[in-house]
Amino acid sequence: MTQNGFRAEEIDTSRPHPARIYDYLLGGKDNYEVDREAGDQLIDVAPEARIGVQSNRLFLQRAVRHVVGAGVRQILDIGTGLPTSPNVHEVAQEVAPDVRIAYVDNDPIVNTHASTLMSGAGTTSIVLADLRDPQAILDHPDVHRVIDFDQPVALLLVAILHFLTDAEQPAQVVATLRDALPAGSYLVLSHATSDFNDRSDAQGAYRTATASMNLRTRAEVEHLFEGFELVEPGLVQVPFWRPDSKPPRSAGEIGIYGGVAHKNS
Repeated sequence: MTQNGFRAEEIDTSRPHPARIYDYLLGGKDNYEVDREAGDQLIDVAPEARIGVQSNRLFLQRAVRHVVGAGVRQILDIGTGLPTSPNVHEVAQEVAPDVRIAYVDNDPIVNTHASTLMSGAGTTSIVLADLRDPQAILDHPDVHRVIDFDQPVALLLVAILHFLTDAEQPAQVVATLRDALPAGSYLVLSHATSDFNDRSDAQGAYRTATASMNLRTRAEVEHLFEGFELVEPGLVQVPFWRPDSKPPRSAGEIGIYGGVAHKNS
């Protein structure tokens, strides 16, 4: 049993994990051969994948700056992935040092790395939990240690919902989380799509992974924002959400939508 409450044998390194594939595509080192093989397979069928995840990461940073600049001082980041500098708390606390962040992921390896990186940080919490059970996340004591659900919260669901199948009801998952948030909260969401290129083959890279890749159309992704009001420029490809530098040359081919939305009531 580890200090985080799970057994070593629960860490499955025999199958690719989305967080570790993502880490590999970002140039990280916290991944295994199976993750690198899956990442290379993804790049073979979707050459823009690496620049896509980099653009998604930059979207996340811009979105965090926006919501913190709008006055939010609490962030619930579900599907946080392996620590990648700058991390969400680093971006947020550059804008406002009093921001509190609860990180949630279902990979014990993510939990271990994040806990080591942020040990002793009283404004952050690291939670091992699964998006498929949103109520368990909302009820988790380590979430409540830093998040006050009576005050506005920025909910981050960045590049995570496409790992839920339709049978796992991603819209209902978001609705459960949305209903726990007070007025003044925000949703930051990004999601993979085949709208710009047929990337059905890309799903094969996740065939043996711990979660499948489920591409959705713009209309399907926009439906996930129900109950929120999208802020300008709405739901767009991630390089084009309020860019602070020139988008990459291949930006038009990047199959990831991103948006930020406000909860008014």
